Amino acid sequence: MKILHVETGQHLYGGAKQVSYLLAGLQQHGVESHLVCPIGSAIGRTVKESVAEVYEVPMRGDLDLGFIWRMRRIIRQVEPDLLHLHSRRGADLLGGIAGRWSGIRTVLSRRVDNPEPPAVVRLKYALYDRVIAISQGIADVLLEEGVAAEKLACVRSAVDVEAYQKSCDKSWFRAEFNLPEDTLVMATVAQLISRKGHRFLMQAMPRLIQRYPNLRWLIFGKGPLQEELRDEIVRRGLQSHVQLAGFRQDLAEIYPCLDLLVHPALMEGLGISLLQAASAGLPIVAVDAGGMPEVVEDGVNGRLVPGGSVEVLGDAVEQLLGNESLRREMGESGREKMRRSFSVEQMVEGNLAVYQGLLNTDNAT
Repeated sequence: MKILHVETGQHLYGGAKQVSYLLAGLQQHGVESHLVCPIGSAIGRTVKESVAEVYEVPMRGDLDLGFIWRMRRIIRQVEPDLLHLHSRRGADLLGGIAGRWSGIRTVLSRRVDNPEPPAVVRLKYALYDRVIAISQGIADVLLEEGVAAEKLACVRSAVDVEAYQKSCDKSWFRAEFNLPEDTLVMATVAQLISRKGHRFLMQAMPRLIQRYPNLRWLIFGKGPLQEELRDEIVRRGLQSHVQLAGFRQDLAEIYPCLDLLVHPALMEGLGISLLQAASAGLPIVAVDAGGMPEVVEDGVNGRLVPGGSVEVLGDAVEQLLGNESLRREMGESGREKMRRSFSVEQMVEGNLAVYQGLLNTDNAT
């Protein structure tokens, strides 16, 4: 089996990391993989030749129509059995057109749960032979929008649980983020964009600080709201309690030092940071929306709250910060859940089953 993959993200964020896991896993199953990615992308630099042959191409976003022709040339060169499109940034629509014009069976991975206009859904999803949703929440959105059930498969994103089995270096952690010794530390790991819901936890902070004066909130990530969040921290007088900590590559070392992960996003396809934090044994407060309830079971490995409810969010955070034994118990439950339901091998086998079903069905007909 020969698969041509397309991942157009520049950074090794959640989606691209999943592709790297998949390529390595498919290699173990004897699948020949080829990868199309942008020039200079992180995944292009990190994928080994033994795992996939890499084709770096110019990629200028959703309207780069030349990408269609570049893709068609690579398809003719590789002659794959199947084309798998992994990302939205130009890969989904433009890659789908290239696949359809080339007469090759095409699979799309859908990683976000935001709705699309009905006209877009009708035209876009006609390009694909199968659509893989990375959570049941995303699959439900696609079904509601009219994508045929027989075209859909749910294969959840994975996490390398063992990569997050590290102990906390407390002295390094306190020095790195300038934290007093007796600090309670919660974090949010997400892009700094509106739908991630930082503003709701920001509004709850004065009440939480009153209850826990030693509380610190580390905000990891980058994005267009960075300056707005910085201004709000100053406006609310939270400089000694809230820290914009930027994008970090060493989260596996940071998670074990935290007391709680809070993810107040209004929409989330699944949430890679939730998988990582749960793997590290960290309890989570998240929103009962999208794919988040598939990661966080309310009362088992964290708490689920309604989106946008500052009061309920504050209640859940306050409850967990005040109960260390409950946090520890929920953390262990989350780690076991990740091993049981979100392993890399399960994700690889799920994608492989989609490939085999599609190719075998087509061969039979």
